Amino acid sequence: MSALAPRVIRVALAGNPNSGKTTLFNALTGAHHKVGNYPGVTVEKREGVRVRDGREFRFVDLPGTYSLTAYSLDEVVARDFILDEKPDVIVDVLDSTNLERNLYLCLQFQEFGIPVVGALNMSDEAAAKGIEIDADGLGKVLDIPMVKTVGPKGIGIDELLDAVEARMESSRAEPRMPGYGEELEAGIGRISDLLASDPDFAARRPSRWLAVKLLEKDDHAARIASGHPRSSEIEAAVRRSVQWVERHFGKDAEIVVSEQRYGYIRGAVKETVRVVRKPDFSRTEAVDRIVMHPLLALPIFAGVLWAVFQLTFLIGEYPMGWLETLFGRLGEAAESALPEGLLRSLVVDGILGGVGGVLSFVPLIVILFFLLSLLEDVGYMSRAAFATDKLLHTFGLHGQSVLPMMLGFGCSVPAILAARTLKSRRDRIATILTIPFMSCGAKLPVYVLLAGAFFPDAAAGMVLLIYAIGVALSLASSRILHNTVLRGEPTPFVLELPPYRAPTLRGVLWHVRDKTWQYVKKAGTVILAASVLIWALTSFPARPSAPGEAEALAARYAAEHPGADPGAAEAWAQTSRATAALEYSAAGRIGRFIEPAVRPLGFDWKVGVATLTGFAAKEVVVSTLGILYRTGLEETEESGSLREALRADPLFSPLTAFVLMLFTLIIPPCFAALATIRAELGWGWLGFVVAYFLALGWGLGFAVYQIGNLAGLG
Repeated sequence: MSALAPRVIRVALAGNPNSGKTTLFNALTGAHHKVGNYPGVTVEKREGVRVRDGREFRFVDLPGTYSLTAYSLDEVVARDFILDEKPDVIVDVLDSTNLERNLYLCLQFQEFGIPVVGALNMSDEAAAKGIEIDADGLGKVLDIPMVKTVGPKGIGIDELLDAVEARMESSRAEPRMPGYGEELEAGIGRISDLLASDPDFAARRPSRWLAVKLLEKDDHAARIASGHPRSSEIEAAVRRSVQWVERHFGKDAEIVVSEQRYGYIRGAVKETVRVVRKPDFSRTEAVDRIVMHPLLALPIFAGVLWAVFQLTFLIGEYPMGWLETLFGRLGEAAESALPEGLLRSLVVDGILGGVGGVLSFVPLIVILFFLLSLLEDVGYMSRAAFATDKLLHTFGLHGQSVLPMMLGFGCSVPAILAARTLKSRRDRIATILTIPFMSCGAKLPVYVLLAGAFFPDAAAGMVLLIYAIGVALSLASSRILHNTVLRGEPTPFVLELPPYRAPTLRGVLWHVRDKTWQYVKKAGTVILAASVLIWALTSFPARPSAPGEAEALAARYAAEHPGADPGAAEAWAQTSRATAALEYSAAGRIGRFIEPAVRPLGFDWKVGVATLTGFAAKEVVVSTLGILYRTGLEETEESGSLREALRADPLFSPLTAFVLMLFTLIIPPCFAALATIRAELGWGWLGFVVAYFLALGWGLGFAVYQIGNLAGLG
């Protein structure tokens, strides 16, 4: 190990969206992160460590960005991290198939004065397209070491680490900066010298980078320069240089700088890159002729989603049934093994009845995430964004909003964070307000439970209908908000269409594992705690029982049903006592208090309690129903499963079940999502979200239930 290089090297991993940066990050660190095949997946920095030969490499995966002009939050995160944290080395991940565009960002990194290493990623795809890159030659021209890598296969990882070490060991040498031609360099030099005249200021901000940004009329750079002791001189020098450049070139100074930068890049690429064979028509273009057809794109998108849900239910039905049977038998075993009392009630009703009901849906979650991950990694999600772009613009949304919206089908929290990739704050707010309408994985167990119980022959279609209603409501709501509190035109939509790629099994399984683990972990923490709390609320205070009450109830049943089996009378008496005890409990009293508010929706107090607990996490609706209905109906003949218990309740009908699914879809999202909304938009918008979604959920539920009753569907 060289004495010059530190034992710990801090590396910023940066690059354009869709350059394979996160995949390379996983290969470098072994970190298990989601890897998507479209821009916008990485919205926050992620850290990972690799130790080699006694030296520690600390990698930070920065958001993908096309430039360092802070138009969007992901660009702000990347720029501010480099400016404030000053990593030892920047590894710029370059898409070898689109080298000129990717090098534009690379040159901006070089201007920070921090050592840069270029990772020529996807070099296998470039070779397949007949693109030959002289990595050594390109590195010499730009004074940036270039290493060919293939992230999914781990090719070039050791060579990249070698280059990082070598770059650190030679970092004391002044790096060569990209040139912009004599006309621009004179002005850049004057501004840079003024900025460097104060050593303390120059130590905090790289003078040349700031000089170039000032020449580009960057507002953020101007704010930084205003803190310089000679700010008035710098402002005058910038103004003179900008005026001279614009008179000389007849163009805006920002355009001139951009053109000069691309000219520098084209010269380097022309010397070191050769295209030896270019197919007339690629497979990607052939597939896109159908997938992106103006008339077929939206029907194909709808068909893909329909197929995803059909497969999810077709494959998941059997393992879900096995788990339901397993937890049912565990409950029976616990009842036999434990003496009657609070402990048995806690284990059987609170834990197995609550958490077990939620865990039964794990197979569906695994299958759904697996299929969605395949679509992401193949490259279809970008096509979905383009397919829905015109439709979204009609409703006041940005075309790129479809990416966070699609993530919302998995979990609202990362979907809300993904909205950071939109450049306009108005577009970010509009997108975030649509995400709660997306049916996240936590809502799926509620839909499956009710659809399976009341629409058994069309369960998948009913769940897909609820998903479609959520999308339709998000668009209609966005249109209303666009015309009221969010007036303004959406910004233009620009999104790169990546080539279709074969997904890696490891990447897909990592995605599925992470999402499934989040679901299971929630079942073992939040839902377990909520289930125990709900059990306590349903068990205390205990209802005092009068002597001979059970016998009196059985005798009444026998009198009302002459010739009935004595066992049926005893079961009815026990069920009546359990129901009375439940109504006497704290949960029953809370339910009775809120029942007037939910009765117009067709719900009784038990369903009201379930919807109330769903604010913590939507899966808790299932666990609450499991506890309430196991307690109230545990002795009936049809209590083999929660579905059967719901069907046995005279309150429930297909109409009531549909309204409950609709209400679960619309009411405010879980506490975690609400906390994320507050962090992104502030308290004001959080209050608006809670009030808006509560009012909309109640209003639509009321309308559907009352109209359905009038139509005789109740």
